[in-house]
Order: sequence, then structure tokens, then C-alpha cells
Amino acid sequence: MTATVITPFVKDELVNFFQSTPKLDLLTAYLFFLSKKLNIDPVLYIKEKTIYRSEQELIKRLEAEGKLYRETEIKIQFSQQSVNEETKKIYICPFSGKAFGDNTFANPLDEIYDWVSKCPENTERVGGLKVKKFFVSEDPEVIANYIKKRKEPIKKIVFSSVASGKLYNSKATIIHDFKKHYLKHMELTEVPNQNRFQIEDSLLQFIQEEIEEAKVTLFVEAISEIDELSKFASNWLEG
Repeated sequence: MTATVITPFVKDELVNFFQSTPKLDLLTAYLFFLSKKLNIDPVLYIKEKTIYRSEQELIKRLEAEGKLYRETEIKIQFSQQSVNEETKKIYICPFSGKAFGDNTFANPLDEIYDWVSKCPENTERVGGLKVKKFFVSEDPEVIANYIKKRKEPIKKIVFSSVASGKLYNSKATIIHDFKKHYLKHMELTEVPNQNRFQIEDSLLQFIQEEIEEAKVTLFVEAISEIDELSKFASNWLEG
């Protein structure tokens, strides 16, 4: 049976964690060790209420499945009176390219609803009525497109967030916003005992495979050989 190897970096992490948690149970200690040894940084995807092994793994999966962002074509027409340098949020008509700024109308949401319901370029119908769909963006780069002077309307490819539905000028900006607003980092030690969220299948399988008696025993033996931590191993064995 292969002995558990504890690198100097992991040893320092363990010493700091153990010394700051005097009444440390074996399972918590072992999970902390795994998180440092294997660089596991679980994240909760708030919208799905599911915990994934890492931020990178989740984002890679969502990108591959087309569940993070989508390419969207927008029409842009010059509308200086409706959008300016102080605008923080815009509502965009997808048919005409007309935009309404949050600082240029008392109720921009009412304005966009009213506009798309009457927009002559809106030919989409539901139940005989014009559809009232529109885009929303808080990305300064998208907003800047509606401030720049131009003679004719133009079309531009941007990206819509699947999570929020908002428009962004680039994939990188969407990913940054996604990390900030939809992910919550967790400690691996918190994951098994929580019952509020689902655990993604591969992460759950990993935990189940690693919390195996022989592997935990090797961990305890390795801890017993570290002077600063040997007392913890003794307490677990006595317990």
C-alpha cells in the first residue's frame, strides 16, 4: 500500500489549519488535506443550486454546452438624446436599434415596452400582437456603441448571458460577471455535510472514492509522523 505523501506546502497548510482548529475531527482534516493536495476549490452555482469541483471546470462545461453565453446580433442607431456618458444601463429595441438610457427617461422600462409595441420594424407577432421583447445591457462597452455618432444604423455581434439575459461586448466580460454574481466559493470540508444544495455527480463520486478507510488510515499515519500534528493523530486513534 502506497504511503500518503505530504509536500512541504501542504504540510504548512495543514499545520496552520490544525492549530487554528483545536477540536478538529478526522473527516474535516482529511477533506482539507485533499483540497490542498489536489487543488480542489468547490463552487456553488447559485442559479442551479449545485456544487461543482471548481470554477474552471464549471465554466468549461457551460461553454461546451452553450449554457454560458450566446452570440447575438444587435442593430445600433445614433441616439444621443437617449444615451450619454452618464448612462449605466440601456434597454435596446432589437428591431430598430433604438436605445433608452436609465438616466435619460424617468421610466426607461415603460419607454421600451411602449416603443417595441409600436415599432414599425417589429414584424413579430404573438396572438396577433407585436412581441414586446428587448435587450438589456449594463456593459460600458455596449453602451458606448450607442453614444458614438454615425450616419446610418449598423449591426454588431455581441454576447448575451444565459444566466442573466443581459448583453455584453465580449465573452471575457460575461465570464467575469458570471464569476462575480453567480458563483460562491466553498471549502471542500463544507460540501459533504450540507443538505441545501446538490453535489455535481463527478464531485460526489470523487468524495465517495476518497473517503475510503484505507486511504484515511494512510493519512492518519502520515500525520502521526509530523511533530506539530502527531497529537491529532493520537486523538483520532484513541477516539
